[in-house]
Amino acid sequence: MSLNGKGFYTWQLKNCEGGNPEAIAAKAKAANLTHVLIQIADTTFAFGFDRNNRDQNPAVISALRNRGIQIWGWHYVKGNDPAGEARIAVQRCRELRVDGYIIDAESEYKAAGKAAAARAFMNEFRASLPRMPVALSSFRYPSFHKEFPWREFLEKCDLNMPQVYWEQAHNADAQLARSVSEFASTSLVGFVRPVIPTGSAYGTGGWRATPDDLRRFFQKAQDLGLTAANAYSWDWATSAGNTDLWDAVAQFDWPVDPGSAGSGGDVGADTGGDIVSRYFQALNNGDIDALVALYQPNAAHVTAQRTVVGSQAVRDFYSDLLFNRLAGGAFTLLNATGQDPSRMFTWSASSNSGRVVDGSDTLGLREGKIQYHYTRFNIA
Repeated sequence: MSLNGKGFYTWQLKNCEGGNPEAIAAKAKAANLTHVLIQIADTTFAFGFDRNNRDQNPAVISALRNRGIQIWGWHYVKGNDPAGEARIAVQRCRELRVDGYIIDAESEYKAAGKAAAARAFMNEFRASLPRMPVALSSFRYPSFHKEFPWREFLEKCDLNMPQVYWEQAHNADAQLARSVSEFASTSLVGFVRPVIPTGSAYGTGGWRATPDDLRRFFQKAQDLGLTAANAYSWDWATSAGNTDLWDAVAQFDWPVDPGSAGSGGDVGADTGGDIVSRYFQALNNGDIDALVALYQPNAAHVTAQRTVVGSQAVRDFYSDLLFNRLAGGAFTLLNATGQDPSRMFTWSASSNSGRVVDGSDTLGLREGKIQYHYTRFNIA
């Protein structure tokens, strides 16, 4: 699963267009948002109910989905009852049919012994929803938060959504670059996952983000080859005197192909001229030039061990794969899903050097070429 384009976090729906589902969806569509991130749970409790105990989420989700906008549900967890938190997460994901789930884990998870809680939470959640796209939302610099159980969370996550909040500063682009760099280090976080950052669209303690901060944040995300970026929060950025922050995000141009925001249809294992078919044809022909030609010049290629950027790095990866690790291999596409600009596929391979049975990749496309490629496989 890969998100593409711009997203906005909501907190209390009553403070977003007065809680009116159609107004929320219309505003999201007018801002060219591809996804909206809505709080669905808080620790072991469902979240999003009004004073009459009516769940506001279903109507909002339906209105957004009718406009082709993805809905991801976020959940603040503390790790004091990981099994209970996992159960409410599964329940809310199922009943609301969200497109993805976000774990918001912060300072409480820096306490001693919380690595075991993170592991228990992830195991419980994945036992029930093994295919649900999952992201971690936490601190922007793992080097500052080494007590946090990065490895235990990220091992079973698909995406990494760091909170790149530049409070008391106005260097959003520099902070984002540092965050992305740190999350590419397995020594810091254990597992590298595609980064979809969240930036500041709020103020606190006399400090306030500026429209220029947000423009620089989203531009840097594009420059780094990231497929998407988010802002927090809708509530604050649409409040009186702060709508310039909403406008900065809404007016930022992040082109995505039509139909990319939906949950995605089945592409199938034989897609003719589709990029996935061309990719496997080039793999089986051992044609490195054809493989490199499928990528943007500044494409990012990500594995659990590292993130590299650029055509030469992509060429080096395939030279090693096709002439060393899986020399002379036969590659088989097992399943492919998604719509441009997001493709997900599973695959297998066999060669004299070894075999792969668990290949799983995500492509983020821009202008018909690969901008972001996350691959995960083991050679036996």
